[in-house]
Amino acid sequence: MRNNKVILPPQTIGIIGGGQLGRMMSMAAKYMGYNVIVLDPTPNCPAAQVSDAHIIAAYHDMNAIKELTEKSDVITYEFENVDLHAANYIENNGKLPQGAYALEITQNREKEKKLINELGLPTPKFTIVHQPGECKEALADFRLPVVVKTCHGGYDGKGQLKIDKQEDIEQLESFVAEHGHCILESWLTFDREISVIFTRTAEGEMAFFPIAENVHQDHILFQTTVPANISPEVEEKAYQAARTLAERMQVVGTFAIEMFVDGESIYLNEMAPRPHNSGHFTIEACNISQFAQHIRAICGLPLLAVKLLEPATMVNILGESVEATVRSMSKVGNGFVHLYGKDEPKTKRKMGHITFIGEDYKKQLEMFEEAKK
Repeated sequence: MRNNKVILPPQTIGIIGGGQLGRMMSMAAKYMGYNVIVLDPTPNCPAAQVSDAHIIAAYHDMNAIKELTEKSDVITYEFENVDLHAANYIENNGKLPQGAYALEITQNREKEKKLINELGLPTPKFTIVHQPGECKEALADFRLPVVVKTCHGGYDGKGQLKIDKQEDIEQLESFVAEHGHCILESWLTFDREISVIFTRTAEGEMAFFPIAENVHQDHILFQTTVPANISPEVEEKAYQAARTLAERMQVVGTFAIEMFVDGESIYLNEMAPRPHNSGHFTIEACNISQFAQHIRAICGLPLLAVKLLEPATMVNILGESVEATVRSMSKVGNGFVHLYGKDEPKTKRKMGHITFIGEDYKKQLEMFEEAKK
């Protein structure tokens, strides 16, 4: 039973997950006048720092889930690996407008890819393997290189392995032996990766953000630029693919789809049923952010028509560059710096981001990088 009620300030929004996405959801909700309660196992997590209350417990702790459900008028989540039993419980209590189905699909790469193909949408070629003995036969149907990924979990390059040559078959078998249920995909050569981010209400109203172009380093999103360097034909294909998926999945809230672009062709890669790292530019570059639009959707409010105010580029701040970034703030007067309040700046850990806006955003970025040195 989904919640189609209108939730108005100062009613309470519950958020499962207290990381940076939960933090920015909470900030958007607080700006609008809502109360916010966060469920996360980490004391003083980023979202708890800007919320009204914090339930410190594991995500699958059903007593904590029941407490969150009782204290909240509506509940959302900042990541897709939410316990499905917990999600179904909240949905059955009429407080999860996003529903459990989007979680079920997006936390399983096999279900995700099969649903995309069922809808007639293109993906890289793939097959499923469950045990090492299936690897050699599966690999015979592919041209190398290929990539093998866990079907559950995995992010920022974790839970995947690239296979470049037949001699790597032992690595592939070891990976499958360790992880079990895996997906084997063709390694695509492509011109660029894009993100299609949109928000949809329970009534079916949709609002798209401008398509963004992504650059990764070491499998971690490094930089997002908007507008993407794509043709109007590719843009329309991408938007139409997103509409098709959104209608089939009955999406509610902000949703992201990563796609590869090869010439005038698109290939759908992965989906996220919540705001996305590649949509952070919307905070300064658009008239409404992906987070504020998400809050409006889950609370049953009408969406705003999205406008791109300025071209922009967003750069992630990883643990190894936090100190230099903070020092640079006293030397360079451009760029919107967001630090997430995480306690320990570990290498490759996302600690914040910077967004540069305006036609000269590339020059701004160069100035900031120079100051960091």
